[in-house]
Amino acid sequence: MSVSEQLDVPAGSGGPTAAGGPTAAGGLTAADVEQAARRIAGVIERTPLQPCDRLSQATGTQVYLKREDLQVVRSYKLRGAYNLMSQLTSDERAAGVVCASAGNHAQGVAFACRSLGISGTIYLPRTTPRQKRDRIRAHGGDQVELLLVGDTFDDAAEAAAQHAVDTGAIMVRPFDDLRTIAGQGTIAAEILEDLGRAPDVIVVPVGGGGLVAGLTVYLREHAPQVRIAAVEPVGAASLTAALVAGGPVRLETLDPFVDGAAVRRIGDLTYALVAPSAQPGGVLGVTSVEAGAICTEMLSLYQNEGIISEPAGALSVTALPLLDLTPGSTVVCLISGGNNDVSRYGEIVERSLVHSGLKHYFLVDFPQEPGALRRFLDDVLGPDDDITLFEYVKRNNRETGAALVGIELGVAGSLPGLLERMAAAPMDVERIEPGSAAYRFLM
Repeated sequence: MSVSEQLDVPAGSGGPTAAGGPTAAGGLTAADVEQAARRIAGVIERTPLQPCDRLSQATGTQVYLKREDLQVVRSYKLRGAYNLMSQLTSDERAAGVVCASAGNHAQGVAFACRSLGISGTIYLPRTTPRQKRDRIRAHGGDQVELLLVGDTFDDAAEAAAQHAVDTGAIMVRPFDDLRTIAGQGTIAAEILEDLGRAPDVIVVPVGGGGLVAGLTVYLREHAPQVRIAAVEPVGAASLTAALVAGGPVRLETLDPFVDGAAVRRIGDLTYALVAPSAQPGGVLGVTSVEAGAICTEMLSLYQNEGIISEPAGALSVTALPLLDLTPGSTVVCLISGGNNDVSRYGEIVERSLVHSGLKHYFLVDFPQEPGALRRFLDDVLGPDDDITLFEYVKRNNRETGAALVGIELGVAGSLPGLLERMAAAPMDVERIEPGSAAYRFLM
């Protein structure tokens, strides 16, 4: 369905139905969001808006966390999926549904399939964490079939689109459908109601753009003064690319680590809804954050607030230090999801340590003489430094091969001293820089 066709959907088929017709927001109004809120009431959880003392003190503002990680499917995605699927005709329900997802949207679709008695086929990239795959099956039961295709959301989306063509199944898009967008926008209504006033800033993660589009539409009518800070991962900044190009473009490279926001191309509808607010003088700004910083904040949320967040769920709070916030202002950060596989925490800790400057890797060519390793330990390492990895690169010829050495520092500021001692030591040392080809190969 084209953008123009989506905007002209008649009232009986689940598109915009608000009195007054299309608005500058591209045909979606706050009334559509309010209708969605009534439609999904009793199905979704009304998630809490919680003050966060740690982040409030760190920023000099009053920070609240909108806890969508406590949703029944551990993310906000059920809102949009259920709003769309509950409006399908009897014939459309009989045809079944199909969707593509990085995991969270699929859980929403699966939950809706079982609740509404609709059969569904769900396409996921093979990189989807096992925890998300297991939860999809748990929510959907016998109503859903799960298929793994490709390495990214976009690969899965192509397969799902072809399935819809081949079978006549109804596509439940994760972001580029006005019904999905309206469902996600219900979060904005809850924030205003629960806070009792409009916050100064709402910080929201961005993948395909459905969430930020829904919030933008609702706030544009009910609280146009609210600043919207959209946050993307550096490795999947599709909204930033679209704003630079003047329209949605396909990213040449994509880092899938922040799987809940790793979308190669922002949606056509979502871009049309948010772009006017992102123009100079508009209320919407876009910030990109590094994966290592996201990992650090995921660990902070767990250790301080007891929140289990997935990478995309921590995007909003990760961006706080980068935002120009007025002291004393009220800031709401959306914790968008908590579907994180426990097996990923080793990598999360590793990325956090590297980002914080505490973990470093080196190729060390030790002199072939007795005591070389002992001298390295005694003369090169600082008193608070630890070797966390020691592995000969040439396993079949250890006498002549370099060793890969991982060192964790007691404090990040001790790195210059470590490098000076390495330079003075009787051995060849090559530092492996994060992000380099050697780093990606060896790590």
